[in-house]
Amino acid sequence: MNLRKPSFDDIFMNLAEELALKSHCVRAQVGAVLSKDTRIISIGYNGPPAGTHNCDEEWPGVGCDRDSKGSCSLALHAEQNAILYAVKNGADLQQATLYTTLSPCLPCARLIFSAGIVQVFYRNSYAEYKGLAEDEGIDFLNRFGVETIRF
Repeated sequence: MNLRKPSFDDIFMNLAEELALKSHCVRAQVGAVLSKDTRIISIGYNGPPAGTHNCDEEWPGVGCDRDSKGSCSLALHAEQNAILYAVKNGADLQQATLYTTLSPCLPCARLIFSAGIVQVFYRNSYAEYKGLAEDEGIDFLNRFGVETIRF
């Protein structure tokens, strides 16, 4: 019997999808996994910082207030949460890979590049989600040598 074994890419993207279900955001659920050498470094999902509010509980159906650009005023993005937790715990992100269910926005792309992450797998397009003409985060990462792959 020759069963197909899932690749680590499949496993990590599936985990990112599962993590997205943990999000307390009422507008979008995004998950992220950081890995290096087939090992998980950190995980994250979008939502308010720990110890603040859970939007789906505090403001069910409508979520938190929007900032001047129409984004959540409280939420950290899944990539931010994964990177912050890794750094807080002393993980080395040089040469790491990020798996995320939504391609990074431009501010997250800057953080990803600055952290030394060299490869990003993403499931869905941030530009398509937001109705934008281009995926600025993906464009930024590609311009500066971070490999991006739509999964």
